[in-house]
Amino acid sequence: MNRFAATAVVLIASLWSTQALAIEGEHAVFPAPSGERAKLAIHGATDLNAIRPLILDFQETMPDVTVEFTDYVTNDLFREAEEACRDGRVHGDLWLSSSVDQLVKLANDGCARPHRSFVTAQVPDWANWREEVYGFTFEPAVIVYDGSRVPPEDVPHTHEELSDLLRRKPDLYRGRIGTYDVQASGIGYLLAFNDARQAPTVYGRLLESFSRAEVVTRCCNNEVLGEIASGRIRIAYNILGSYAYAAYLQNRNLRIVVPRDYTLVLSRGVMIPQKSARPDLAARFLDYLLSGRGQRVARDKAFFFSEKGPLPDGVEGPPALMESGIGRPIRIGPALLAAQDKAQRERFIAGWTSLFTRPVR
Repeated sequence: MNRFAATAVVLIASLWSTQALAIEGEHAVFPAPSGERAKLAIHGATDLNAIRPLILDFQETMPDVTVEFTDYVTNDLFREAEEACRDGRVHGDLWLSSSVDQLVKLANDGCARPHRSFVTAQVPDWANWREEVYGFTFEPAVIVYDGSRVPPEDVPHTHEELSDLLRRKPDLYRGRIGTYDVQASGIGYLLAFNDARQAPTVYGRLLESFSRAEVVTRCCNNEVLGEIASGRIRIAYNILGSYAYAAYLQNRNLRIVVPRDYTLVLSRGVMIPQKSARPDLAARFLDYLLSGRGQRVARDKAFFFSEKGPLPDGVEGPPALMESGIGRPIRIGPALLAAQDKAQRERFIAGWTSLFTRPVR
């Protein structure tokens, strides 16, 4: 039987959060191809369609392992992981999240199990903190627009150009710009926090333009991209390149721009929780993600971008993002703890939301 046909995917009900209206989750079971002798439980804030090819290829190397994957929104994964750590409970064998600041906070609180191997030794310093949190992807934050509704002269190539467009044509783009809701999205908050640190003046002007344009905010990458597909919005800001490119493959009206002034680059994080029931299997999967084989699958089938390779076909930007000097990796390390400082987080979110007081239409 075809491996994909054999994969049992069970949709579970929407989960509710105090920080978002609704959280959608999926629980997927990937049966062991040669018969189950062990089971690995992964809890991740990672789209199921992105992680599926990696899990299936991992099972080619360990065909007697069943993999269970539960998808979360970043803030829900963080909250539940934090509670499980505090209570000394098992909550999955491996945690994955695009909100690496949340993983760093968990590790700093003693919730991580260190792992080192020949494979982890090859990880660049900016994607490895204390051998507890590793980055395994390379995902630029991009601008996405609807090529059928945004004329060439309106296409923004920098943060300044996007801000200027909204000043020049406020009526045309009012209610037609989308981005994350930083209250509901951990990754949205992390990107906004780093925007503010990278270019505070430029980002401040952009936020003012967003306010005047009555920006549409949503919790997740796919929700914002869905607003473009439905025709509700025309331009989306700070979308992770992996999700944007997956949507582009399904809808060639979408266009993707890597900002020319600077581009934040996220490395999705992975860590083994202290109370993992199968830390041995978690370590094997972690090593697989960081290995040459896992990185090739990630680039070709899952996340599409890589640190050393060219941009995917159809993406507008420099041939080599890091060599161009445009790429700004979000370093996985103690600096991220500032983003999770409670008082600072509350101040940042309060300042951000104060600019978005108009109701979403």
